Amino acid sequence: MNAPLRHPAEAVDAQRGYMSGFGNEFATEALPGALPEGRNSPQRVAYGLYAEQISGTAFTAPRSHNRRSWLYRIRPGAVHRPFTPLMPLMPLTARASRLVADFGAVPPTPPNQLRWDPLPMPAEPTDFIDGWVTMAGNGSAASMSGCAIHLYAANRPMTDRFFYNSDGELLIVPQHGRLAIATEMGRLEVEPFEIAVIPRGVRFAVDLPDGEARGYLCENFGALLRLPDLGVIGSNGLANPRDFLTPHAAYEDREGPFELVTKLNGELWRADIGHSPLDVVAWHGNYAPYKYDLRRYNTIGSISYDHPDPSIFLVLHAPTDTPGVDSIDFVIFPPRWLAAENTFRPPWYHRNIASEFMGLVHGVYDAKAEGFVPGGASLHNCMSGHGPDAETFEKASNADTSKPHKVGDTLAFMFETRTLIRPTRYALEAAELQANYYQCWQGLTKHFNPEKQ
Repeated sequence: MNAPLRHPAEAVDAQRGYMSGFGNEFATEALPGALPEGRNSPQRVAYGLYAEQISGTAFTAPRSHNRRSWLYRIRPGAVHRPFTPLMPLMPLTARASRLVADFGAVPPTPPNQLRWDPLPMPAEPTDFIDGWVTMAGNGSAASMSGCAIHLYAANRPMTDRFFYNSDGELLIVPQHGRLAIATEMGRLEVEPFEIAVIPRGVRFAVDLPDGEARGYLCENFGALLRLPDLGVIGSNGLANPRDFLTPHAAYEDREGPFELVTKLNGELWRADIGHSPLDVVAWHGNYAPYKYDLRRYNTIGSISYDHPDPSIFLVLHAPTDTPGVDSIDFVIFPPRWLAAENTFRPPWYHRNIASEFMGLVHGVYDAKAEGFVPGGASLHNCMSGHGPDAETFEKASNADTSKPHKVGDTLAFMFETRTLIRPTRYALEAAELQANYYQCWQGLTKHFNPEKQ
């Protein structure tokens, strides 16, 4: 950003300016007395500010699930010039090859296991928004159901450019390079091993402290992400609410020739705006951006036998109307101890009704000895057989399981959905698609011997 954000004095020493808790009712002000007392919309707001509400759920949603915040800003969000298509001269087919929001219009989904190498860094200056490409998804933004899975690669900050997503909330998983995300409601500093969630409609800009960045995006069209219930696990474990961090209020008071970009139904639109939209001086509510450090995840595992279902690695999920069935699960495979005796310790071979899109942030995934590299991705759709490659199988089948083993220096993750994850034309035709992925299982030889148990 061209000018530093102004942070409230009380936030400087407390967790670098963050408030802790998941889905809390927060209240924060960058100037003393900017927050109204006892009401949301007084006749006159302090400092000559405007009151504005942003709602992430229906007004009548149950209190436990209702998300909204009140913003007290220098100008209302309506103050900008009309939107026009960002890429009016580009043919529709070219635009559709990059960003997809309706997965009923993509090519037929092959039943094959699919895997991709990482996206290369752009050859031309490319910011966070221009660096998106849609790999797969389901449902549609217009129906507010399903998700889109994107990769991003960027090498230029969003200078004097701002963005908000009208199609869904964004779960950002950095893999390479830090992101400095300046939002209407404060600033998030996010690095690999951390995630950030930007709610639908919240305006932001991304700077690149390391000069370039690459990672993954899950765009959630449906119900908001939330923490899973713990059930028989009890009251503690997995991702603890106190470790989720939301920024204190911080604002810019800048005027100039800026650009405001939004994505609506998969199309990018731009508008001229004469001021920075990051001008919220105070806010309160529970609809706000947040970050989480995946290294704080409290991993659960077996201490007797067998490898539990991957649901024990669930960080966030977007539920559906069917209890126990989610539209999106965000699952991680972090460093952990394996202690199960007389057990094949890596993930077993499986075919699921759910579909799985995986990424690797760091290190080596314990089910794949090679080929799955940081920044890469894989897709195993409904009933697609998958599991450890031949080398991993042989090693794990002959390992000494009388002693615990540390799976360290790794972080993989999975976006899992209840409906088919449909790859885009770009993904199916990309140079990064590994044509020989299937070969990792061809070395699994026949061990069957009816004469020997």
